[in-house]
Amino acid sequence: MSIGIDDVCAFIGQLPDAAAVAQVQEAAARRLGELDRSAHDSIVAGRRARITDSLRPACLRRLTGTVQERNRTGTRAGFLLDEESTRLLRTDPRNRYRIPEGARRFRLPGNGVPLSCLELIED
Repeated sequence: MSIGIDDVCAFIGQLPDAAAVAQVQEAAARRLGELDRSAHDSIVAGRRARITDSLRPACLRRLTGTVQERNRTGTRAGFLLDEESTRLLRTDPRNRYRIPEGARRFRLPGNGVPLSCLELIED
């Protein structure tokens, strides 16, 4: 017999106090973290990817490049734009990044791009 979401909601509704609800909430947060990590397992350093439309600032959306190392929590990764995307970003009037004039490829500064904002593309 499997447990459905309605059963889970009914169970939570019967919990006696806030401490018990908090335990369920912590368990759910842990599970969401596990699911998120497994969904992004294939996004590793060296893979080519495209930045999705969910990332801000908008001038970075749809740019392509190479995934770099992940941060210590594994939720973000450095990103090195390819030549065409570097050119596009350099000429975008919304761009706020200083790209050296001779740079052919630009590494996005900061603590990386969220893995949830990267989609892998074929090499």
